Amino acid sequence: MKVAIGYRLQEGPWGGGNQFARSLAEALQCRGDAVRFDLADTDIDIIVLTDPRARSSSVSFGAGAVLRYLLAKNPRTLVVHRINECDERKGTLRMNLLLRYANYCADHTVFIASWLKNLDVWGRDTPSSVILNGADARVFSSAPYARWDGQAPLRLVTHHWGGNRMKGFDIYEILDRLLAQDEWKKRIEFTYIGNLPAGFSFANARYLPPMQGEALARELSSHHVYITASMNEPAGMHHIEGGMCGLPLLYRRSGALPEYCEGFGIGFDETDFMAALQQMLEQYARHADRMPSYSHTAKRMCTEYIALFDQMLTQRNAILDGRRLWRNPWLVLRNQIPL
Repeated sequence: MKVAIGYRLQEGPWGGGNQFARSLAEALQCRGDAVRFDLADTDIDIIVLTDPRARSSSVSFGAGAVLRYLLAKNPRTLVVHRINECDERKGTLRMNLLLRYANYCADHTVFIASWLKNLDVWGRDTPSSVILNGADARVFSSAPYARWDGQAPLRLVTHHWGGNRMKGFDIYEILDRLLAQDEWKKRIEFTYIGNLPAGFSFANARYLPPMQGEALARELSSHHVYITASMNEPAGMHHIEGGMCGLPLLYRRSGALPEYCEGFGIGFDETDFMAALQQMLEQYARHADRMPSYSHTAKRMCTEYIALFDQMLTQRNAILDGRRLWRNPWLVLRNQIPL
């Protein structure tokens, strides 16, 4: 099998899409499959469309290029569209529309969370499935994790590649203010790793620039609890990496976070964050005991993607019989405009 992934792998700290593409490529190659990140070959079996924004530096091809490939190079290639974005995530206005346009070329749609699937972000009634994200267990492991002793300050940590305020800065600012109070600075510590909104800085929290890989895993493992206050999160990788390192999760009940975090920590809303924090202080040991069974691994994720690819190839003729690339000429042409 030859698979083309529409992503340009980036070096250094980067977002979850980069980790997905790297993990999937490695899993395919370990199985003996061929992987490309472009559409140069004429014998591609599966194309994975990862982002509708063809002009993005991390995107190697968009829906327009996929349609041209199917029409001019190989009409027997099958297309999987992985949807991991939405307007709700950052308060934007056009992402859902771009996703619907791009989904025109898909034979199967994969959503990275059930919450995302239920949004109005895709186009026609293509077959679809939900495959949850996973982190590399070789890097993010609970082995070096040191449990909280209940005496020293409880160390909380979060990390985000994106610096949008909807990543949870309303809650992170509350933590920052708590650390200025004598009562709380003896009970908790808070570290933020990653990019910040323009002009923003913490007054009391510990700040570290973006990190990746083993350095990030070591830093996460030096804390006791992972907090994510992200709003309308399509899925993300940050909380998965924290959970894989053994940290109980203090998470906002928003977006896909409950699907990834429920049963492995304490959820909160805007109105009850302080109560959830107090509850974590009191019930830490019970939640920490559960973390070794947190199973959102990259291996599991890639196994599900590869099983989907294999299944689609066994059904290729039936899929192609139902495909009509020119059913909407306007969308074929619209997808040729890179955005």
